[in-house]
Amino acid sequence: MPKRIEKQNRPTKTCPTCGLLFTWRKKWEKDWNNVKYCSDKCRKNKTAASSGLETIYD
Repeated sequence: MPKRIEKQNRPTKTCPTCGLLFTWRKKWEKDWNNVKYCSDKCRKNKTAASSGLETIYD
């Protein structure tokens, strides 16, 4: 039987674009160390967060 991570024991990361806390997913199992963004949308919009555009909406 394959190793399984229980829901309450899954690692989490914070998305640098939106600040959302997201948890480990099975599809990221082999690449979890390289996962930085919670979604494709945040990955594509990563320059908006780093350029300071979010201060316009504060």
